Amino acid sequence: MARTPANPIAIEYETLGEPSASPVLLIMGLGGQLIHWDEAFCKLLADLGRYVIRFDNRDAGLSTKLDGVPAPDTRQSVLARLEGRSPPAPYTLDDMADDAVRLLDWLGIAKAHVVGTSMGGMIAQCMAIQHPSRLLSLISIMADAGEPAVPKPEGK
Repeated sequence: MARTPANPIAIEYETLGEPSASPVLLIMGLGGQLIHWDEAFCKLLADLGRYVIRFDNRDAGLSTKLDGVPAPDTRQSVLARLEGRSPPAPYTLDDMADDAVRLLDWLGIAKAHVVGTSMGGMIAQCMAIQHPSRLLSLISIMADAGEPAVPKPEGK
């Protein structure tokens, strides 16, 4: 594993495959670490000719922790979302999308296929909105759009 310099967040990351191959950036969900992307899955992607990049989001794994910053109050966050306001938080999904873009910059990658799961899917969506020229494709797994007005799927 390796680590980017703090700019402003140091990101712990790991790569598999040839750097000249088509890059795939894997973004894990809330509290998940890069090791939660299955090793066999990552190796398969690399064996299929992809340059796989997996990393720890800020406040997860070995990336920068914002010690001394209080965690958002869940009740206040839910209430804010129900009222159409942004929840109080020390950083946003857009900030985390910027972290992912800085990782690509550090690795010298102009564009990547971006795959996110759960909150990682939301971060990937923010990347697509804020930095569309940096994505070759987007796969958002088990992720919400974060917009209260968007209809939810119907259960069976």
